[in-house]
Amino acid sequence: MPNLYTLSLYENHLNGTIPPSICNMQNLGYLSIRSNQFSGEMPLAWSVGSKIWFLDVGHNNLFGNIPTSLGVLSSLEVLKLNNNNFGSVIPDSLQNCSGLRSLDLGHNKLFGNIPLWIGGSNVSLLYRLQLRSNVFARHIPHQLCNLQNLHILDLSHNNLSCTIPKCLDTLTSLVNNNSNAFSMGYFEQATLTLKGAKLVYNTTLQLVKSIDLSSNNLQGEIPEEISNLIMLGTLNLSMNQLTGKIPSKIGNLHLLETLDFSHNHLSGHIPQSLSSLTSLSHLNLSYNNLTGRIPSGSQLQTLNDLSIYMNNPSLCGLPLPTNCPGDDTFPARDANDKNKDGNHDKLWFYVSVVLGFIVGFWGICGTLILKTSWRYAYFQFYDNIKDKVVLAIVLKVACFKRIFYRV
Repeated sequence: MPNLYTLSLYENHLNGTIPPSICNMQNLGYLSIRSNQFSGEMPLAWSVGSKIWFLDVGHNNLFGNIPTSLGVLSSLEVLKLNNNNFGSVIPDSLQNCSGLRSLDLGHNKLFGNIPLWIGGSNVSLLYRLQLRSNVFARHIPHQLCNLQNLHILDLSHNNLSCTIPKCLDTLTSLVNNNSNAFSMGYFEQATLTLKGAKLVYNTTLQLVKSIDLSSNNLQGEIPEEISNLIMLGTLNLSMNQLTGKIPSKIGNLHLLETLDFSHNHLSGHIPQSLSSLTSLSHLNLSYNNLTGRIPSGSQLQTLNDLSIYMNNPSLCGLPLPTNCPGDDTFPARDANDKNKDGNHDKLWFYVSVVLGFIVGFWGICGTLILKTSWRYAYFQFYDNIKDKVVLAIVLKVACFKRIFYRV
């Protein structure tokens, strides 16, 4: 089939091996055989003239090394080898795929270091990098900070150590709303762990902005620079060895929906700025050494699950049952105390009414009784008013009578 351009066989029950002759299909551009039962090694003899730009063999039973011949696919944009049993290092030849935009090698048995060329000028178009659930070790390369279009970074469930790079705030797509970086002319499906669950994204994948470095051996403090990633929707740094305080400006991440710092060694107070995260729907700060009062805020009040803050012995305040120092000065009052306050209010109401009547009535009548000249003037004024009112009524009645007789 020399003219075949699209071969889509995903989500079936196909088994056996991938035929090596598939590498000879020069016009093949789209190949997806994910979610089948293919086994064996991946074909090795990919040729220079191949036009393939989308290659997805994920969720199968493939093993062996990642073919170095994939590096000759200069038009390759999407490479998905995830959820297999590949057990080698990432071949350096992949850096020759200059058009690569999405690389998913997660859930394999890959080992060694994350290559420094990921982040180099040859693969600068990467917007998605998933290497989760492998055996990568040592540090996170600072070269990753050069990926201006990167908005999905998943290095979770590895053996990475050292510190989190402070240069993450140079990831332009997570700092500015650069829509040009997200435009994709193809359909791609991805499974991401967001909001504490595995979610499948396809048409909305370009809107996801996530950093997941969980379940590693990362050490040191959470860099303050991470607070500059204002477009970030998910930040998961759980299950590491992080120390120090939560960045004080974490509230700058106003689009953040998921924040997980659990199972670390973080200390100090929870920043008050956390209460300004109005989009936050999943929060986990458990199993740390945080201290002080839990911040209050309209959004945090909706996140009232005790497990969010559990195993932080020195935390206090709602929703935890532990009172903070000083809260005992204003003990909660029972119903009897409230009834007593209500009775006191009623008593003072009646007293004020009686005092008002006494002051008002005797302030006027007492003056008239005690001062004769004022009493005469008052009654004379009253008689004058009465005469004027009676005269006005008589004149009006006479006027109406004349009008009535004329009619």
